[in-house]
Amino acid sequence: MNGLGNYVPIIIGDVVAIAIAIYFISRALKINFKKEQQIKADSTIIAANEKSKTIELEARDKALKILQQSESEASRLRAEHSTEEERLQRRRVDLDGKVERLEQREQALSKRQSVLDRRANDVEKMYTDQMEELQKIAKMTIDEARGQLLAETEKDSRNDMARIIRQIEAEARAEGEKRARELIADAIQRVASDHVAEVTSSIVTLPNEEMKGRIVGRNGRNIRAFEQAAGVDVIVDDTPESVTVSCFDAVRREIGRRALARLILDGRIHPAHIEKVLGEEQRQIDKDIEEAGEQAAYDSGVAGLHTEVTRMLGRLKYRTSYGQNQLAHAVEVSKLAAVIAAELRANVEVAKAGGLLHDLGKAMDHNTEGTHAMIGAEYAKRYGVNAKVVNTIASHHHEIEQESVESVIVEAADAISGARPGARREDLEKYIKRLRALEEVANSFKGVSQSYAIQAGREVRIIVRPEEIDDLASARLAKDIAKQIEETMQYPGQIKVTVIRETRAMEFAK
Repeated sequence: MNGLGNYVPIIIGDVVAIAIAIYFISRALKINFKKEQQIKADSTIIAANEKSKTIELEARDKALKILQQSESEASRLRAEHSTEEERLQRRRVDLDGKVERLEQREQALSKRQSVLDRRANDVEKMYTDQMEELQKIAKMTIDEARGQLLAETEKDSRNDMARIIRQIEAEARAEGEKRARELIADAIQRVASDHVAEVTSSIVTLPNEEMKGRIVGRNGRNIRAFEQAAGVDVIVDDTPESVTVSCFDAVRREIGRRALARLILDGRIHPAHIEKVLGEEQRQIDKDIEEAGEQAAYDSGVAGLHTEVTRMLGRLKYRTSYGQNQLAHAVEVSKLAAVIAAELRANVEVAKAGGLLHDLGKAMDHNTEGTHAMIGAEYAKRYGVNAKVVNTIASHHHEIEQESVESVIVEAADAISGARPGARREDLEKYIKRLRALEEVANSFKGVSQSYAIQAGREVRIIVRPEEIDDLASARLAKDIAKQIEETMQYPGQIKVTVIRETRAMEFAK
């Protein structure tokens, strides 16, 4: 224990010495670290200073270059400015010279204008004096002279114009008539229609006179039942072995005629059987109408028509105009229009359809208000017929404007079909009325002495008073009369208007 205690002071002294040594070593290390850090910082600062000096030198170089470029650009601009200023100065001098010359010229023009004004005043005064002198000599004012001159000029111009118009019309008529005759003849020849005229019969033939009593029945019950069910009038008169079925509706008249003929053949005539037969004939006639319309469309080569349109077209089978069957007429017009359209290179399909449907309104105009052309056009439009075809239907009597050449073709084909020999016939009363109406229209014009309707009403010849109508006025009169006939009369085909002026000179030998 004492031995160990002797070593304690020595150990403590060693430990203290070691601690002191560690302390100084660590401090020395810290000092060295700080010195190293300081050295690094100093080196960084030195590098930064050197870099900043380098950047500053580069910036100075760039600034110097920019300054040199600016001075060079400024020198160039100063030179250009100096050149432009010299040019402007020269131009200013030139303009001053031009202004001076213009002022001198203006002064010269002013002097010349003054001289011209004085001369114009002198001329105006001389003109006024001459005009006054001329008016005194002519005993006429300027307005009166101008009016007389215009009247003479207008008269000469009208005469020349009428002469030229007459010459042109004569040439056009000669060439057009030749071409039209060839075209119409070719069209009629190619169509070659075999029908002429047809009238739906309303006469029913009886096997004997006894049948009239059976038709009338006891106290007239049979004939009353028949008339009430059929909607027709049955006329039993003194005509031997026949009775007449009368009705404004051609379809109802045909139903009544067929039913009465069947009843006569069957022999059973009483109210119940009458109604049965009429019902059967009604269904049969409806079927015939539909088939007739379809057959007409097939014969004409017109496809795509609505069923209602073909059904209404078939009703034309029982409609006549001037004795001409209207369904056959429609087919003929369609064929004629197709031939003419092909020759003129128009739309053949539109012409065919327009020709077939142009008189569609006649199937319903007896119970619908309006003209047959407008009624037919409205009906066709309602069932989707082409707009061009609708226009041909509505305009074939010039009730509206014709919008295409096909409309004109259909109108011409309609006139050809109705005007060809034998196509139509009129009763005597209507024929005489039409001839008288033609003569009345012609006689209504001033200067007409006499007028005669000839050629079955297809020509009217007018004799004028020569002292009232001259040659040029005769041409105008013919045109005016033709226009009046077109506007006031209804007629098939065309009417030729001929004005005759004859001058007679008479003297007596004494």
